[in-house]
Amino acid sequence: MSGDGNKKQFWKRNAAKVPGSLIKAGQRPSPSTPGKPKKATTFQEFESITSDAWDVGDDDDELLAMAAQNLNIEVVMETANKVIANHSKLQERQKLDDPQRDDDPQEETAYDDEEDEEDEDGDLTSPEISFAFPGSLDTEGRLVKSHSEAPIGSPKDAAGEHTALYRQRSLPHRPVIPLVARMADQNTSGTPAMTEREASRLDKFKQLLAGPNTDLEELRKLSWSGIPRQVRPIAWKLLSGYLPANAERRENVLQRKRQEYFGFIQQYYDSRNDEHHQDTYRQIQIDIPRMSPESLVLQPKVTEIFERILFIWAIRHPASGYVQGINDLVTPFFVVYVFEYIEEEVENFDVSSLQEEALRNIEADSFWCMSKLLDGIQDNYTFAQPGIQRKVKALEELVSRIDESVHHHMQHYEVEYLQFAFRWMNNLLMRELPLRCTIRLWDTYQAEPEGFSHFHLYVCAAFLVRWRKEILEERDFQGLMILLQNLPTMHWGNEEVSVLLAEAYRLKFAFADAPNHYKR
Repeated sequence: MSGDGNKKQFWKRNAAKVPGSLIKAGQRPSPSTPGKPKKATTFQEFESITSDAWDVGDDDDELLAMAAQNLNIEVVMETANKVIANHSKLQERQKLDDPQRDDDPQEETAYDDEEDEEDEDGDLTSPEISFAFPGSLDTEGRLVKSHSEAPIGSPKDAAGEHTALYRQRSLPHRPVIPLVARMADQNTSGTPAMTEREASRLDKFKQLLAGPNTDLEELRKLSWSGIPRQVRPIAWKLLSGYLPANAERRENVLQRKRQEYFGFIQQYYDSRNDEHHQDTYRQIQIDIPRMSPESLVLQPKVTEIFERILFIWAIRHPASGYVQGINDLVTPFFVVYVFEYIEEEVENFDVSSLQEEALRNIEADSFWCMSKLLDGIQDNYTFAQPGIQRKVKALEELVSRIDESVHHHMQHYEVEYLQFAFRWMNNLLMRELPLRCTIRLWDTYQAEPEGFSHFHLYVCAAFLVRWRKEILEERDFQGLMILLQNLPTMHWGNEEVSVLLAEAYRLKFAFADAPNHYKR
């Protein structure tokens, strides 16, 4: 069958997955160059932001100290690559020390497509996707990654079932051995015993937050490499700008903003069935049941809360109104703020059992923090969604410079970046990652300047090239699109996200202020 025939059949089977705005967008996105955030001026600053993300060991300390003496891009690249490579080797040693692991000899990590090493699986779970642990970087700074053989989760529709069968045939199977300790990661959900390092980090956060005026710059530095679950609610409210740094003012601000939100409910919510608002409200009702985790959002109380939040936001932002994708951005805030009142995993918790006052506080806080996030990326959701189109074009340009093989491979099989990356930008990777990973990712996004708008671009680039081996193995349009719409991240955990963020920061450091540096 011809390539055009394959593409037509693929889109016919997967039409439900194509974003409506993508179908309407008749123009090619205009070229753009990523913005220029403030760059680290010393390697000590660069290392202080990312050292925890790389989990720097004793051997790496000396390497980083040597690099700090003579800062230039080559030194940064070499050091970042070695730190992440050391991380990969540490995982290899841990795997060899684990007698319960059942390794598959077919599992490989690609090092410049020549050397092979075995990797270690992650183990966290989420509804529809699955994962294997990332590889490392080669000596030229290219991201080269591992096989990802974890099984795809149960699909919800016929197209999803076809996808699962296709991936099971094309990828070797590897049994997943869950590690309970990591599934109950204290930074995401559950409250297992903390390690000494985790306890020390939590203590640093508590000391910082206990003062009369929180140093927000110091809070950002601590938060970049993850926020402990116990202090994440207050940290997110401070980092988003919802709460003031002055501790004495916080209670008054909370009371005022919560009353203001419920004033909006009284003023606007009854209009949801009016003729000029009913289409918006109906679309919100359709979209909420499609969200994940289903066990949470399908609870009647949660559905009711989400409907109010999304409708009030749409009414107060007529320039964009409600757009599919915005609904997903409520969930991380809602889940984190529920953590203020419970200790168990929120996905298995009956939210209606909380007191009414707690539910009102969670709803109002989620609304305001989601609004703060959307203020920085609202051009993603205005007519024709120009913000997303610019970001997708910037992603294409960036990938063409960091990995020509991947870029040319997709060009050869006529895969447009807009066809898969639209969702990455529209939903901030929430449909590609488990919820736990999204929450960890947002720790860094809120700590990083322009995290949701600018840094997200580099995370998407690192995320795409993370799958370079799998991408290059696909030899037709349909296979590539199935892969890119069902990337196996089901078992990703905090370690995988931390390495992804470290690679994204390396890319930002190298390319943000040198848009033509690697062009030929």
